[in-house]
Amino acid sequence: MVKLIEKANTLIEALPYIKKFFGKTVVIKYGGHAMENEELKDSFAQDIVLMKYIGINPVIVHGGGPQIDDFLKRVGKKSEFKRGLRVTDDETMEIVEMVLVGKVNKEIVSLINQHGGQAVGLSGRDGGLIKAKKLKVRYKDEAGKEEVLDIGRVGEVDTVYPQVIEALDESKFIPVIAPVGAGENGEAYNINADLAAGKIASALKAEKFILLTDVEGVLDNHKKLISTLDAKKASDAIKKGVIVGGMIPKVECCLDAVKEGVGKAHIVDGRVKHAILLEIFTDKGIGTEIVKG
Repeated sequence: MVKLIEKANTLIEALPYIKKFFGKTVVIKYGGHAMENEELKDSFAQDIVLMKYIGINPVIVHGGGPQIDDFLKRVGKKSEFKRGLRVTDDETMEIVEMVLVGKVNKEIVSLINQHGGQAVGLSGRDGGLIKAKKLKVRYKDEAGKEEVLDIGRVGEVDTVYPQVIEALDESKFIPVIAPVGAGENGEAYNINADLAAGKIASALKAEKFILLTDVEGVLDNHKKLISTLDAKKASDAIKKGVIVGGMIPKVECCLDAVKEGVGKAHIVDGRVKHAILLEIFTDKGIGTEIVKG
């Protein structure tokens, strides 16, 4: 009986959040370990299906870097990175699109559908969803002269037209989006999944933007979780070297999203089972909350 009461109390704790987020949109960037571990994949799919059934509209944007690396190895093509970005020539872009859209996307769609959802796979090229432009990577050489690095078909989001997502939401489907955008002449561009998800969340004016990572969240100098960050705190933490490396662009991506109309952003540990439900439907949450301030 005690265990049954505990289950009831859990549902009661979630009730205010279910009421608050009913009918709202939550954009989730899905990647990292949560995409590779079978148990975590199942728990992610269950979270998404539950959200849809209780009236929340989840929108998933996924990555797929490790899967792209594996396929490039299989065809004898070496992965090359410059300043942390994948060099993407025409042949690599074909492989990127094939892996992200034709393989990873369909696997996620199938997994959600196996758990009782109705997922539909898209890329940013479908329905004019993501208009992209070539990413210009500027840096200074040893002499201090500014240079522009050409890394091929790597793009940034120019504009998001969310009508196709809104139509799927209204029809009770769950959109699953591969971060490939269309250039001015219809050419494909490989876009960082974090940035694509943030821009989609902004275009939808999502209630929440959740970024799944392979760390607990943003940590302080003592390796303790920072529960809430706003623009000022984030800027100070970057200047002081508290936020470093790959966490900097993730925090900046979240800050941009809340500045552009997203209710709140969250950096959450995707290695935790049911991480999304724990962040949304419990009083304490489990990750770092990013707010406008």
